[in-house]
Amino acid sequence: MEKNTYIYPAIFTYEDGYDIAVTFPDIELATQGEDEYEALEMAKDALGGRLYCMERDGDAIPLPTSLKDVELEKNEKVILVEVFMPAVRMAEINKSVTRTVTLPAWLSAEASKRGVNFSRVLQEALTEHLGLSRT
Repeated sequence: MEKNTYIYPAIFTYEDGYDIAVTFPDIELATQGEDEYEALEMAKDALGGRLYCMERDGDAIPLPTSLKDVELEKNEKVILVEVFMPAVRMAEINKSVTRTVTLPAWLSAEASKRGVNFSRVLQEALTEHLGLSRT
């Protein structure tokens, strides 16, 4: 069953001269950031993406470890990272993908001359062709 919110502990590892490394004790996942703000943003993005893939693939999503049970080294701190999955899911559904299309040169030239937005025209044509509506 999909949840709206997941909260997992993340370990921030500090090393002089390096970005802050972020790992999750419950999920095989790592990221980093130049400072704590960027590290947290990267952690939220990475965790949301991984959980989305796990949901999509039907993988078991582990329970988060309690903060008191997270083992740390001297140069590490633990924080909770929260992701709101409806936003992650919507971003995945609406993300753009690149497709290569082949057109006759004369048609491409004429469309370019008239300022045609190829992506928009293709989206509209596919939506109509498939009988879909995007509301």
